[in-house]
Amino acid sequence: MRSRRNRPGKRRRALIPAALAALGLLAVTGCTQDGGRIDMAPTGGTPVEGGTATMALPPAATPNWIFPIGAPGYGASYNYGIQSLLFMPVYDAVQEKGELTTNGPSTLGLAPKWSDGNRTVTVPLREGVTWSDGKPVTARDIEFWFHLVKANKADWGSYSVGTMPDNVKRFETVDDHTVRLHLDRAYNPDWFTANQLYLMRALPQHAWDAKKDGGPVGDWDRTTAGAKAVFARLTQHAKSLGRYGSDPLWKTVDGPWKLAGWTDGGQVTLARNEKYTGPASERPHLDKVVFKPFTTADSEYNVLRSGGVDYGYIPPSVMAQKDTFEGRGYRVDPWEGWAATYIVYNFNSSAGGPFMDQLYVRQAMQHLVDQKAMTDVVWQGSATETLGPVPVTPKTQYLSPQMAKNPYPYSVSAAKKLLTDHGWRIQDGTARCVRPGTGADECGKDVKRNSPLKLTLLSQSGSTETTNMMQELKSSLSLAGIDLTIRQQPLNSVLGNSVPCTKKDPGCDWDMSFFGTAGSWYYPLNPSGEQLFSTGASANFGNYSDKKADQLIRAVQYSPDDAAVHAYGEYLQKQLPVMWMPNPAYQVSVIRNDLRGVEQNPTVTFAPQHWYYVKDAKGPKGTPGAHTPKGAAQ
Repeated sequence: MRSRRNRPGKRRRALIPAALAALGLLAVTGCTQDGGRIDMAPTGGTPVEGGTATMALPPAATPNWIFPIGAPGYGASYNYGIQSLLFMPVYDAVQEKGELTTNGPSTLGLAPKWSDGNRTVTVPLREGVTWSDGKPVTARDIEFWFHLVKANKADWGSYSVGTMPDNVKRFETVDDHTVRLHLDRAYNPDWFTANQLYLMRALPQHAWDAKKDGGPVGDWDRTTAGAKAVFARLTQHAKSLGRYGSDPLWKTVDGPWKLAGWTDGGQVTLARNEKYTGPASERPHLDKVVFKPFTTADSEYNVLRSGGVDYGYIPPSVMAQKDTFEGRGYRVDPWEGWAATYIVYNFNSSAGGPFMDQLYVRQAMQHLVDQKAMTDVVWQGSATETLGPVPVTPKTQYLSPQMAKNPYPYSVSAAKKLLTDHGWRIQDGTARCVRPGTGADECGKDVKRNSPLKLTLLSQSGSTETTNMMQELKSSLSLAGIDLTIRQQPLNSVLGNSVPCTKKDPGCDWDMSFFGTAGSWYYPLNPSGEQLFSTGASANFGNYSDKKADQLIRAVQYSPDDAAVHAYGEYLQKQLPVMWMPNPAYQVSVIRNDLRGVEQNPTVTFAPQHWYYVKDAKGPKGTPGAHTPKGAAQ
């Protein structure tokens, strides 16, 4: 059975507020809307081979993980995007002819085949693909991955209790180019293909399956103890960021690119893999691509204005400069994402955990999030409201009419009433509990008498918009006596400090966490929540746990009926496992006119193998295409 596809609608070039999040990602299940793709690149010019393109990374976003099995706290989208250029994904959100599907020329896996009442799925692999050392890519390489994640699932950033690998009763290698998964029950093929099979990776077993450096390579992964030792060795290498460029482990790749450099500061340089044996359509035209990090959006903007990057972005606060860039040979286009944005509540916080655990407190705070004002003023219209776990825009069959309505509209009076009705009184500007206890009109379990409603928020630095949004939130919460302290940190620090913890763990005193300057969570094709909100999930950073939510999440996994995802979305929308915040466009891209082949995938993966330069076309500063064949200097 072919997995469900999602179809982007037409892109709108004009930077008017209503258009900035207008990418139509419609899952095709009998309903359609205006589909297809409009090439945002200008026409004209003669394609040339070679050259280097430099792409700016989001503010304070530093790539820091190369191992294709991501660890908790290292799951940033740019890490995954770069890994997928070095190591061919088995399945991915592939953009083909204006549609998103799970397999295509860039994937190792062909269309999966379902049988046994959706209890068995067979994965055929593309033949003729080899590793850069000449060894063939086979089913054994996927078996190697499966053994590693099965033996080390607690240390895998994509693990969620009951899902991959727990839901695989038996992993079968049918032949060199076919694997078969015998599952523990019948599953929704759409969900399983989009959200489980896409996790699979082919790893070079012949080069990596050693228990220690310098030790023999063998079939060590086929025992639990051996798989743990191999995984520990690979993870240790992955933590040595400064050695990526020289470490022989990372030189064995099967993707269209190979690693040419990875600095401690996070600048990544990829060179075309001359030994790439995948489909010809995925062979790079460029010689190199550079992913360049920046500490702030302002610093990137200054480099962009001086011509220091070929594919950058402008912050929403300077959208008035759009015409200036277009006049200098760039095109401006928003990169909209299939995402949700939120602030994480730490239910296990040793400080504010008892407050977070009260639904009425979360409801009061959600009433104090003025998403419309934040979108219009802070983001200059380049964001949309997040109303629950299923994105509101673009419209899809996953979104019910109820989920499109805000159950907690901005209201200071509603927030105050919720608090006072549950035993709080505002004294000297701060809400304090005056009726402790667990009754319907009392403060709730573990909330002590006279406790002030004070909270600490870890927030991503580097973005003027995020800083302003957090200050707006702080001001709004204070109107109901909620005292918010904001601590800004680089994105990797926020992610690293926001991992799931228990109350007794050192560093578990953070109450809230925000990492959504470019969106907090980008969904695979199916917007289910098993990684985010199910009990014990590795991306459930706030330790949210609710038995009914777990049941509803499982129903999405099992039933192909849209009623299951509607029930899940409507329940979590009101239960507030997180604080819903405005969902910004991933970025407002600014791209050289003479750099072509750029498609901005809504799942924010990159495909620089499709990029190429043209000559005799207007580039930056009005000059002809500045990139000549075969590695011309910028």
